[in-house]
Amino acid sequence: MQETVLPGATAPFSTLLYVLIPGLPFLGFLLNGLLNKRLSGTVAGAIGSLTVLGSFLLSIFLFVNFKYQYTVELFDWITVGSLQIPFSYQIDQLSLLMLLLITGVGFLIHIYSIGYMSHDENVGKFFSFLNLFVFSMLILVLGSNFVILFIGWEGVGLCSYLLIGFWNKHTSYNNAAKKAFIINRVGDLGFLLGIFLIYLTFNSVQYGEVFQKAHLSQFGNYGVGVCTAITLLLFVGAMGKSAQLPLYTWLPDAMAGPTPVSALIHAATMVTAGIYLVLRANVLFTLAPHTLEVVGIIGLATALFAATIGLAQNDIKKVLAYSTVSQLGYMFLALGVMGYTSSFFHVLTHAFFKALLFLGAGSVIHAMSNEQDMRRMGGLRKALPITFLTMLIGCLAISGIPPFAGFFSKDEILSHVYEHSKVMWAIGVFTSFLTAFYMFRLLFLTFFGEFRGTEEQRHHLHESPISMTLPLIILAILSAVGGFMGAPMFLGGKHYLADFLAPIFTYSREILPAAFTAEPDHNTELMLIGISVLVAVIGIVLAYVQYVARAQRPVEDEAQRSAPESLVYNKYYIDELYDNLIVKPVMALSTGLFKFVENGVIDPIANGVGRATLAGGQLLRYVQTGSVETYLILMVLGIVLILGLNFGRM
Repeated sequence: MQETVLPGATAPFSTLLYVLIPGLPFLGFLLNGLLNKRLSGTVAGAIGSLTVLGSFLLSIFLFVNFKYQYTVELFDWITVGSLQIPFSYQIDQLSLLMLLLITGVGFLIHIYSIGYMSHDENVGKFFSFLNLFVFSMLILVLGSNFVILFIGWEGVGLCSYLLIGFWNKHTSYNNAAKKAFIINRVGDLGFLLGIFLIYLTFNSVQYGEVFQKAHLSQFGNYGVGVCTAITLLLFVGAMGKSAQLPLYTWLPDAMAGPTPVSALIHAATMVTAGIYLVLRANVLFTLAPHTLEVVGIIGLATALFAATIGLAQNDIKKVLAYSTVSQLGYMFLALGVMGYTSSFFHVLTHAFFKALLFLGAGSVIHAMSNEQDMRRMGGLRKALPITFLTMLIGCLAISGIPPFAGFFSKDEILSHVYEHSKVMWAIGVFTSFLTAFYMFRLLFLTFFGEFRGTEEQRHHLHESPISMTLPLIILAILSAVGGFMGAPMFLGGKHYLADFLAPIFTYSREILPAAFTAEPDHNTELMLIGISVLVAVIGIVLAYVQYVARAQRPVEDEAQRSAPESLVYNKYYIDELYDNLIVKPVMALSTGLFKFVENGVIDPIANGVGRATLAGGQLLRYVQTGSVETYLILMVLGIVLILGLNFGRM
């Protein structure tokens, strides 16, 4: 058995059930796309939301009735010689939880979008793209092999392009969409090469066969080297999708899309794909310890790097974007120290509170007439009480304050890191301090102090409609209690998530059992929790002192800043560096090739051939006169010429 999957097990339900889970969102995509201009915003939103709700209910049904892992083969897809790739799904603990996450949070975001996008002229097209996004992510997590995963992988890449650039009348939004698309293609090339190497090594791309062969080391004496190469290539793909250094720059710019898109990308779909890939291929990564070190170091560096940038951002959505990059770094840090369950635990809790924070930010932007600069906000908690309270819960959760969800998952990650490296743990704790500071900086600048907007904005301040506030309330509840699915030992709780996911890591546990049994003792666990909570509280208190007690406000863009402040404010000039090192040289090369190669070489040759052909045709046209006499003369001349040639050879 591969990971206790029963290879020949019969699916317990009709194939139609498994087709409907991704099929319903695809139906919504078709209906809203075809009827875009003919549907009101409410009808389009209802179609989009109900189809995702249907998938969510079917996913719950599968989850409740789940007894064993199995595959569902829909049809034979690719058969070329020894290459056989069926179009099939794998239903197991990991895919089931991802189904619930994608469809559950996705449904709430769809509901929220009904109110947020109600005045948009292309609301049908928006829900069509949103449904296609959910469909692609469902294909990604349901696939039973790397090729189907790659189809969903490319699908979410396409949808991110469509949705980030949804308001395509703005050039800057189109540029952000292109940036996301191109940077992800860089990562996808690594992923694709990894799939090729997997097939060359294992003669299969099916999860079950690949992981079983890897576990049994049936691929020669260079197993570690091969696994290292494969996993490094897969990780390149994960770096692109999940925005890790150096392929992270697309994610902050993805804020150009409508806020529900930001929530969907950052919480439940695209950015979690890289984490899912590593978790799904955990056997290969366990066999490649050098890759795990790379994953952990890059994850930690990304977490710290993005957190420092978040300190100086004034756009409310940009703060949350860099927060997402940082939290994704935490997840990869956990993967790097083989805290597989901890990483996925944080995927779930992060989906709750990050979706909440983004949708809360959208509620603020909606009330502020599309203003996103926190320097123009302030004092909004009285006008937007539900938004304020729910965002407060989200900020407490992401800061790691007990008993909110982020406390459980983040501290579990730091506990694993502590067992691996004390230095990495210290950096992780410092990053959590920065997280608490910049998140409450956002909260205090937005909801406390005096209102700093215009009188017209003040006049239009109002709480969002129920279609927007209800998802906020549900996500706030999940952010408050969701962490209890994995309570720590000192609370005497049971880690339901770890128990449920245990079969997914069977092979990895057999390879390195110590990595799954090492746990800090009771006193050490209490110490780590105490330090983590204390650091978060200090970050919150410092933010309160600076932005509430002292009422300090961020300076304007044109103000003078110290060198360190300017460096962080300008995001370490990474975009400018890429522009000078990559974009401008490539553009210069393409311009040169256009001028000197295309215009100077290719065009003259192509045009010369065309002119020669035209000239030959002009000459030959005189032969086609339509005169019988002319044809007879030419025929006679031809015969004479042929006879003359033959006579000359004799």
